[in-house]
Amino acid sequence: MGRFILARSAQALLVLLIMSVVIYALIGLMPGDPIDLMISADPNMTSADAALLREIYGLDQPLYRRYAAWLVSAVQGDLGYSRLFGQPVLDVLLPALGNTLTLMATAFIVAIAIALPLGTLAAAKPRSPLDYGVNLYAFAGISLPSFWLALLLIMLFSVTLGWLPAGGMAAADAPLSEQLRHLALPVATVATLHIGAYSRYMRSAMLEVLRHDYIRTARAKGASERRVVWVHAWRNALIPVVTVLALDFGFLFSGALVTETIFSWPGMGKLIFDAVMGNDFNLAIIALLFATALTLLGNLIADLLYGLLDPRIRGAGRAQ
Repeated sequence: MGRFILARSAQALLVLLIMSVVIYALIGLMPGDPIDLMISADPNMTSADAALLREIYGLDQPLYRRYAAWLVSAVQGDLGYSRLFGQPVLDVLLPALGNTLTLMATAFIVAIAIALPLGTLAAAKPRSPLDYGVNLYAFAGISLPSFWLALLLIMLFSVTLGWLPAGGMAAADAPLSEQLRHLALPVATVATLHIGAYSRYMRSAMLEVLRHDYIRTARAKGASERRVVWVHAWRNALIPVVTVLALDFGFLFSGALVTETIFSWPGMGKLIFDAVMGNDFNLAIIALLFATALTLLGNLIADLLYGLLDPRIRGAGRAQ
């Protein structure tokens, strides 16, 4: 197991290095010059000031030299300053990351808690009214645009009923009830979209597992249908679903740009968008690489969970 984790960690570092090159090149080749943006904001700045700023930020160097200098600094722990916010990158990144984690992790947990049982029950009773209802909800959840659903929820619960705030984030020292009120609509928007997809994945995986010979054997031995579904089939059906959940792990930290924008939630999605559009190299690269690293971490966790869910995979790992 230790050798496997080391091998996967080495692969992850190589992927991060390649992604850093790609991201830096794409942002560096974007039209627009950050110094020009600074000049337009300050009419008193002269061409000599602009040349000095280009030298300070290294923008007078070729792209590959700028990348090499950035990589050396990053390896040494210096992630640079955000040009847009005038603060160290981590000082800007960590608060937005915490806000996004609060929103997306809550929505992720709610989606899993609802979608997996729904998909399982639909597969256990195929072509039943429950199955048709779950499928209808799943297709609706997958098809609904997030911005339309968010606006619909705001109109209903904020404008018409007045039960919940339309946006914003409660202060850190606010009562828990007030924080949950601000969290309710964004979480409902994100969770609704994920419930549809996850329930479909779970239903398909369960239908496949329920056709296997060992399921027929369990039924032939007199096992109850509840035991067949929730003990024999459910655990094995989770294996392909875990892959999908792991791929969404990085999404938890990159945020949902549309949802965060509509609900004025100060998270990673909006931060990454502003950094890219503002040519803030340091902030955009670190934020995107952070999301990439967490996606790779999710894949590693998924590989480890495979062994817990399927003893055959554990046995194969020991044999190697």
